[in-house]
Amino acid sequence: MSKDYTDIATQVMEGIELLQGAAPDIMSAFGALGQAVGEDKALSTKTKELISLAIAVAVRCDGCVAYHAKAVLDCGATRAEVAEAIGVAIHMGGGPSVVYGGAALQAFDAFVEDRA
Repeated sequence: MSKDYTDIATQVMEGIELLQGAAPDIMSAFGALGQAVGEDKALSTKTKELISLAIAVAVRCDGCVAYHAKAVLDCGATRAEVAEAIGVAIHMGGGPSVVYGGAALQAFDAFVEDRA
C-alpha cells in the first residue's frame, strides 16, 4: 500500500495551477484565505499545519496528506510532533484514521528522505 507522496504533492500543485487558470477569482480568494489563516498569530504556522495534517488524516484525503506532510516539514515539525498530531486524528477519526495516520507518517518520512 505504498504511495508516492512526492508525486501526489506534485499532482496537487498541478491541479491547483489548472484551477488558477480556469477559475482565477475563486482561486485568488481561496489563496487569500489560506494566507490569512496561515499567518503566525495566536497559533504558529507550524501548529496550524499540524492541525491541517491531522484533519487530512481524519477526512482521508491523499492529496491533503501529501501537501500538509511536506508543509509541516517545511515549518520545522519533528517526527514526534507529526506522530502526536496523527494520534489526535486517530482519536477523532477512529479506524480509518489509523490507516491514513500511517500513510501520513510515510508521507512525512518520504519528504524527509527527499530532502536528505
